[in-house]
Amino acid sequence: MMELPRLFTGEPQLDLQADFRQWFASDLGQHLLQTEEQLVSLILPDLFGYHALQIGHVVETNLLAGSRIRHRCVVDVAPSSIKGLSPLQALPEQLPFANDSLDLVFVHHALDGSPSPQALLREASRVLIPEGHLLILGFNPWSLWGLWRLFRWQAALPWLRRPLSPQRLADWLPLLDMEVVGVESACFVPPLTHATIRRRFAWLEKLGRRYWSQGGAAYVLLARKRVSCVTPIEPRRRNAYPAAAPVFVTEARLRSWMNRVDE
Repeated sequence: MMELPRLFTGEPQLDLQADFRQWFASDLGQHLLQTEEQLVSLILPDLFGYHALQIGHVVETNLLAGSRIRHRCVVDVAPSSIKGLSPLQALPEQLPFANDSLDLVFVHHALDGSPSPQALLREASRVLIPEGHLLILGFNPWSLWGLWRLFRWQAALPWLRRPLSPQRLADWLPLLDMEVVGVESACFVPPLTHATIRRRFAWLEKLGRRYWSQGGAAYVLLARKRVSCVTPIEPRRRNAYPAAAPVFVTEARLRSWMNRVDE
């Protein structure tokens, strides 16, 4: 019997934002959040514009506080009120903004928990103005935290379920007219829940920044929107010689031709 293709290849992918909120409230989550704030604070002051948007609201912190852009808002399915951010309830894959209207889009772990990260990236590229910046912060699968999935059950740690590597994003973004500017990472200690034991591995921070700069638990990828301008090129003429001038039939020529036909 011939086997027919299936309509549903597996269980539907659920939104992990709720699990991220609960995990970031833990001690380990707060430790990672502090390193993320330090990393983002080094990038935001160099990004200018009028309107900034944060996609994903899993922490009760204004991560755009270091930005020089005055108008800032955050989009999520259930955003809460945070000083300095205007909350807007919407789906990250369906942003209620016009095309080419925002100067900065900051994606905070929304790609790691989104059921359709490609659609989220398309929306982020759509609302960005030409030369606008896209700042993505996510969990790095190529890190000590990513290798932790070999020792722990993935369901207990939401950041191990669907991480997207910076290398994969670097392959996707050029298809959306986005140019990758650079990648940085932070937090090189193992994901240990006990703070006392975690401090014993503090020496890995300095070692990782020096020899494995993109191997931290969290990465930040900065991209710029490029819009290609197509200039029409005049096709090359096959015949370089000018066309012959048209011959106009006068009345005298017409009568002469008719007389020759009658003869």
